[in-house]
Amino acid sequence: MPDLRPVFFVVGLMLAGLGATMFIPMAVDLGYGSDSWQAFGVSGFVTSLLGAIMALTSYSPRLRLRARGAFLLTTLSWISLAVFAAMPLFMANIGLNLTDALFEAVSGITTTGSTVMTGLDDANKGILLWRAILQWVGGVGIIVTAMAILPMLKIGGMQLFRMESSEMGEKILPKTGQLAAAIGAIYMVLTILCMVGYMMTGMGGFDAVAHAMTTIATGGYSTSDASLGGFMDNGADLVAITFMLAGALPFGVYLLVARGSLKPALSDPQMRGFLLVMSLLIFLVTFYLLVSDVYIGKQALRLSAFNVISVVTGTGYATADYNAWGPFAVSAFFAFMFIGGCAGSTACSIKIFRYQVAFEAMRAYMFKMPRRHAVAPMRYGGKPLPNSVVYSVLGFFFLFFTSFAVLAILLSIIGLDPITAWSGAASAIANVGPGLGDIIGPTGTYQSLPSSAKWVLMVGMLIGRLEIVTALVLLTPSFWRA
Repeated sequence: MPDLRPVFFVVGLMLAGLGATMFIPMAVDLGYGSDSWQAFGVSGFVTSLLGAIMALTSYSPRLRLRARGAFLLTTLSWISLAVFAAMPLFMANIGLNLTDALFEAVSGITTTGSTVMTGLDDANKGILLWRAILQWVGGVGIIVTAMAILPMLKIGGMQLFRMESSEMGEKILPKTGQLAAAIGAIYMVLTILCMVGYMMTGMGGFDAVAHAMTTIATGGYSTSDASLGGFMDNGADLVAITFMLAGALPFGVYLLVARGSLKPALSDPQMRGFLLVMSLLIFLVTFYLLVSDVYIGKQALRLSAFNVISVVTGTGYATADYNAWGPFAVSAFFAFMFIGGCAGSTACSIKIFRYQVAFEAMRAYMFKMPRRHAVAPMRYGGKPLPNSVVYSVLGFFFLFFTSFAVLAILLSIIGLDPITAWSGAASAIANVGPGLGDIIGPTGTYQSLPSSAKWVLMVGMLIGRLEIVTALVLLTPSFWRA
C-alpha cells in the first residue's frame, strides 16, 4: 500500500490553488453584474478551505513520493480537480444538472472540448471565463504546478512530468523546479502572443483572452455557439491555426530554442514528422474539396487547414460542418482523431512519436523476416531505440484501441447510433471534442445524450488524458500490494 500522505498533501495544495482561481471569474461576474458570482464565491471558499485542510493534515517533514504514489497522485489530481471545478457550474443556475456540470468540467480540465452548453453568445462572462481557465490549467498547468511543488518537499517531480507528457527526451534543465518555471513562462508567453493576435483581428478583449487560453491548451472551448466560425471574417482562424500548431509542438524544443540552440528545432524527428503529416493531410483534404467542388480556391485551403489542424491536435474548434463534405471527409476526420500532436505538448491522442517508433519496429521486423540471422538495430532521432521503449509503445497501442472499443460498445449498448457511439468514443479517448454525425458533430453538442452515456464519456476523457496506462495500472491488484 503506497504512502498516501504526500498524495493528499499535493492534491490539497492543487485544490487550494483551484479554489483561489475561482475568485477570478467571480470578480468578472461582479463587474458585469451577473448573479453567478455567488456560485464562484461559495465554491472558491469551500474548495480552498478543503484543500488547505487536506494539505495541512497530510504534511510531514519526511514526506517522500515513490513511484506508486506518483501514479496515484496523477490520477487522483485530475479526478479531484474535475469534481471541484464542476461545483460553480452546478451552483450557477445555468441549467446544468450534476451530471452535465461534471461533464463540462471533466471535458474542460482534460482539454477535450466536448460541451453540453448552448447559448454561449449570451452566457455569463464568468462562466465562459471559467471554462477557458479550466482548459488553460488542464493544458500544462497541472504538470507545472506539481513539478514546482514537489521539489520544495524534496519529492521527485519528474515522475509526474514523464507520465503526463510521455516525453522521450533527456532533462533539459538540471532541476525540476527550473524546468517547471521555464515551461510555465513559455506557456504564458504563447498565450499572450495568441491573445494579441486575436485582438489584432478585431476580436474583443474578453473573447481574445478566453480563446487564447483554449487555443494554446488545444482545448477548443469557445465563447460562441459558432465556435471560431463566428470570428473568422477578419482572420481569427489564421491566428488559431498558428497557435494550435504551437500548442501541439514539444515545449522542450521551445526551451532549447530560448537558450539559443536552433538545431533541436530543425533536427527533432517528432517535430519534422508532425509538420510533414499535417502538410500531407491538409493537401489531401484540400485536393478532395477542390475536385469535389465543395469549395473553390483559397477557401478550400483555409477551411481544410483549420479543421484538419483542429482535429489532429485535439483542439476541437470548428469553422465548418465537415459532416457535409461527403463520405471521404467524414472517414478522414474520424481517422485524424487518432493522430495527435507531439509528446511534451498540450495535445492528446496517440501522438506522432509513437507512430514513428511503431514504424521503426515494423521496419526492423520486415527486414529480419527473410533474413533470420540478420541484425536490424532500431534507431530514433539518430540514437539506438531500446526494446523497452518499443514494448511500451506497442502496449500503449493495444490498450488505447482496446479502451476505445470498450467505450464504443458501451455507448452502443446504451442506445446511441453507430456514428455517435464510435465517434464519441474516439473523441473522448483522444480528447478531441466534437465527434461526427448530427448530434455530436462540429455543429452539435453532447447535451441530448443520456446521462449514462455522459458518464462513460467522462471516464474515456480521463483515461485518454492520463495516457491510458497511468489510469489502468491502478486497477491491477499488484499495484495495491505492499
